[in-house]
Amino acid sequence: MAGSQITGTNYIAGSPTAYPGGSTQLTPAIQTLWSKEILFQAMPILRMEQFAIKKTELGNAPGTSVNFMRYNNLSPANQLVEGIRMVPQSMTGSQFSIQVAEHGKAVATTEFLLNASFDDIMATAARLLGRNMALYLDGSARDTMLQASSILFGYNKPALSGALRTPLSPYDHGVPATQNTDLVAGNYAFTTALVKDATLTLAQKNTPRLGDTYVCFINPGQSRELRDDPEFIEVSKYAQPGSFMLGEVGRYNDAVFIETTQVEKKFVSGSSTKTYMDAIMIGDNAFGHAISLPVELRDSGILDYGREHGLAWYSIWGFGLITDQSVVILETNLQVCSWKFSNELRKGHVGASQGIGLVPTVVPLGEQQGA
Repeated sequence: MAGSQITGTNYIAGSPTAYPGGSTQLTPAIQTLWSKEILFQAMPILRMEQFAIKKTELGNAPGTSVNFMRYNNLSPANQLVEGIRMVPQSMTGSQFSIQVAEHGKAVATTEFLLNASFDDIMATAARLLGRNMALYLDGSARDTMLQASSILFGYNKPALSGALRTPLSPYDHGVPATQNTDLVAGNYAFTTALVKDATLTLAQKNTPRLGDTYVCFINPGQSRELRDDPEFIEVSKYAQPGSFMLGEVGRYNDAVFIETTQVEKKFVSGSSTKTYMDAIMIGDNAFGHAISLPVELRDSGILDYGREHGLAWYSIWGFGLITDQSVVILETNLQVCSWKFSNELRKGHVGASQGIGLVPTVVPLGEQQGA
């Protein structure tokens, strides 16, 4: 017996819409099946959302916002004296809320395509919708964390390549930029010195760790720079391998690094050519994710007597920054190794296998030809 075009299994009717006649809506069972498929397809992409503080009260009660209480620390204790009563201190705090809103994306297909295509159209739709949801969800989490006020900048270590060598040279990281416009120089890199500055900033604010470490989200290019440092420990070289975080590539100085392309390239303030990227390091309780309706699959109902079919992921959620001091933004240029070919190699006068005409050059990302 041939499998269904929707799931590829024999457990659902072979009709392209999984129902006799092909002109009715998806049943709750099918909606649940493909809602789980969307979540499954999204899992390999999600990086930042896994660290959010999730609140689901709106799933059981009406409303469009979730309230959070943030209590202030108590004043220092003191030594007691016999015969003198302790004076209690009132607990103080502040309340803030996360607003929720509708989110979703839809695709459409036809009954004719479902019957004529050699591909599993519904499975493809689930993959595309799952990827779309993951990118959108992680992007929303990233934009929320970028609202934090604490910003550090990269070090101009690449600018020292022509400097006179001294006994301190192996440990000289250069100097950090002091503002975004300094990054127009294009040589402020993501170095271990910046990682130390970030963990110091969080530690001085008494920011709790996420387990044993802080977590830093970096672009693959920034990860490439960090791997050049011999002190960086790749995930495959851990002394005691255990359960890894999704996307974890290594650790250094009490920080775990998670690689994601959600750390995007941006233009330096006042420039249309020079670019930078802003990595994010967080501690515990940094941002929240209020969920009123989990992600689910919706169909568009009966359209044109069943000749048209529409599918969408739909959810109601909201993100909000909970603790500003638990987030540090790290702005750096991106240095990459670019091989420039000589005219002879471009024209084919010299065989590429001979390795002649290759000149290694380090140039900022965004200034390469075709970048």
